[in-house]
Amino acid sequence: MVSRANKLHQVTLGVKVGRNNISERREDRVHANTFTAICTVRCMDIIMSKVRLEIDGYKIEADEGKNLLRAALDAGIYIPHLCYHPDLTPLGNCKLCGVELQGEPNIVQSCETIVKEGMVVNTKSEAANKLRMTALELMLASHPKDCTSCDKYLNCELQALMQYMGVAHSRLREVEKENTKIAVSDRLIKKEMYRCIQCGRCVRVCEEVRGVGVLKINKKDGETYISTKDDVPLIDTECRFCGACVEVCPTGAIQDVKGIFPTEGSRNMTLVPCKYHCPAHTDIPLYVRLVKEGKYSDAVAVIREKLTFPHSLGHICSHVCESGCKRTYINEPIAIREIKKFAVENDKDQTWRQGVLRGEAKGKKVAIVGGGAAGMTAAYYLAKKGYGVEVYERQPVPGGMLSFGIPKYRLPQQIVDEEIEILKEEGIKVHANSNIQSLEELKDKGYDAVLLTVGAGKGKRPPAFDKGWSNAMDAVDFCRKAIEGTLPELGKTVTVYGGGNVGFDCARTAKKLGIKQVFIVCMEAREQMLADQEEISCGLEEGIEILNSRSIVKIEEEGNAISALSLIGIKSFKFTKDGLELEPVEGSEEILKTDTLVFATGQQPDLKASFGIELVRNSFAKVDQSLQTSEKGVFAAGDVVYGTKSVVEAIASGRQAAINIDKYLGGDGNIEETLYERRKPEANIGTVELFSELERIDRFKDAGDATAESLRCLQCDLRTELQKVKYWVDPHFKTVKGVSE
Repeated sequence: MVSRANKLHQVTLGVKVGRNNISERREDRVHANTFTAICTVRCMDIIMSKVRLEIDGYKIEADEGKNLLRAALDAGIYIPHLCYHPDLTPLGNCKLCGVELQGEPNIVQSCETIVKEGMVVNTKSEAANKLRMTALELMLASHPKDCTSCDKYLNCELQALMQYMGVAHSRLREVEKENTKIAVSDRLIKKEMYRCIQCGRCVRVCEEVRGVGVLKINKKDGETYISTKDDVPLIDTECRFCGACVEVCPTGAIQDVKGIFPTEGSRNMTLVPCKYHCPAHTDIPLYVRLVKEGKYSDAVAVIREKLTFPHSLGHICSHVCESGCKRTYINEPIAIREIKKFAVENDKDQTWRQGVLRGEAKGKKVAIVGGGAAGMTAAYYLAKKGYGVEVYERQPVPGGMLSFGIPKYRLPQQIVDEEIEILKEEGIKVHANSNIQSLEELKDKGYDAVLLTVGAGKGKRPPAFDKGWSNAMDAVDFCRKAIEGTLPELGKTVTVYGGGNVGFDCARTAKKLGIKQVFIVCMEAREQMLADQEEISCGLEEGIEILNSRSIVKIEEEGNAISALSLIGIKSFKFTKDGLELEPVEGSEEILKTDTLVFATGQQPDLKASFGIELVRNSFAKVDQSLQTSEKGVFAAGDVVYGTKSVVEAIASGRQAAINIDKYLGGDGNIEETLYERRKPEANIGTVELFSELERIDRFKDAGDATAESLRCLQCDLRTELQKVKYWVDPHFKTVKGVSE
């Protein structure tokens, strides 16, 4: 593996510049004048003059210097093609885009032909069709007929072309699957190279667009095929695993391994799994790229477009984005949370403030009950839309669980206070120590809408253990009292029942308070624990004993206090409508003495029907799709709706509540803002030595570590920048008549 010193050395040297001598490496198949014209077309900043021409009777205009195929496609006139891709230099290999030009004796390839004034083109002449059909027949001669077993079935350019040309699947051949030298899949890319038609798109996009050049057209034992140098796996090359080769492949020869991408959602979103998995859909690849470039203020501007507590999240975010990171399939995911934290802590210029949008005062008021992440987020966006916003917080300071639920060794209160003050700059008025118990208390204050974001601040115990023992408490109360400094005497032994993150918060807090013995009892096996691996590792390092696959079956008492716990080992467990079902391990009973028992077995809202809205599951707010409760104009968001989740999900819920309330009050519901001006990202990413072996850095000591970790990113979003190929059935085209017609 690569040492940190080597990684930093790589960063210092920089990424290798991509191969720029493309014209020298195209095997003389593209004439110099064609290449010059293509380069001219790609210079989007140059204003080109127009030429007029006629294609199949349609009179069109095209930019001077554009190739004929692109001009036709842009004008809605379909010409068959396969090796051509709008982002790649044309080669004319497939011979499918041949057309007749008036005054020219021979068929020309439209992808290599530059438009001229007065040009008259016939794309469907008998000679062009004959050449096209011959080319397709040769292509299909080595292609397997098992189309239905291919993951690209019904989304295959070759299949669509066959339909256009009227070629039956019977033309396909029975082909041995192991007829290539590289039919071995990698961790991210599935290869079925017996489906390869050698169009060369993957090779060209890797070299021309990405500047990586690990794919080659090889020849061995009389066979021509696409592979890497010496046919080594991609992971042993300088491949950046950007997925561009998969994106441009017209058949199922190169595909994404199943399971890498989510199956629901828009394609451009699912192709960027970290952004998709982030509840707020933060543009993670962009801010990671900006951190790599040392542009920390710009990175924070991108983060603040979606997140209201970026610094807090840099400390405590559940980072579900990392669970979707494609880098996981190579070694470990990108340390996204740490990158975010580093950017925020090095944001010297705060350029994001220059782009903040503020609407004119609307003369309407909104009350928000609960000043946690969801409530303050909604308040922030509603205030910027021009509403008068007042937040009622029952604690002395706002922040909710950020202030009173997360131990200060994980999240210093100063950070929360600073972020609250930034939000309050928009004119939010906070009423602290205000415990609103009923809508009636707000009735005569002239509010046009109310948002309920009281969170889930009440503990939830198993019914059999819901008793008022003097030395037992719920995790949420334990954390709050620890922060307030009001915890009672805990004794020498503290046992936490529940192995989630909150359970570890309690256990680690007890350890830091000097408790000698701290146990965590949980029903899950070690590999199935709900807590983050980081929390588990830290807990073990601090001397916490974790008793996995165990359940409390009985509590022994002395007076009104717990003296010991009767535990049993379990093979498995499940929750049913009748309660918890356990499969015990015979003879596994044991007694665990304890001085304090903390129940980290769930949380629920402290909400009663007397508040004035309809409830579900006894204490949760019932809402419709717009987050409106049973009372008109009264909305709810965050944990009070869906139960305990994460801070970033509360932020996302608060944003949605602001959108819906704005619409309810007559607004457009648009809270989006651009705090960083987007530019088209650099497509040429070049190579990084031993890229696949770069190890994750979890804690940054300096900017070098931040740069090195950001360099590990696969830049999945670049794939969405590649142009999408339009099929002949696309309504964009003026005609869909095939050769057979």
